[in-house]
Amino acid sequence: MLAGVGGRTIAEAQQNLSIVEFYSWLAYRRKRGGLNLGMRFEQGAATICSLLAQANWKKTDGTDWTAADFMPHLTDDEADPPIDHEEAMRRWT
Repeated sequence: MLAGVGGRTIAEAQQNLSIVEFYSWLAYRRKRGGLNLGMRFEQGAATICSLLAQANWKKTDGTDWTAADFMPHLTDDEADPPIDHEEAMRRWT
């Protein structure tokens, strides 16, 4: 989740990131989304594509089009909501 923030690795973030700063980043990501500029652009374009597709075509399975249908680089990890503090500490230790 924090890889590359400020040019640091996850290991460096584990050593240097305070719990207050962790929660600040968590709040930022919940409000503004991920930090990857390419993925942010892809999400915007995918939203437009899903709106156009929903207005003009039906999916074969009958479900609605979503932005995720047009985001080939979206992984399950990125689709999941951010983890809480306890889960982050469990993963980091």
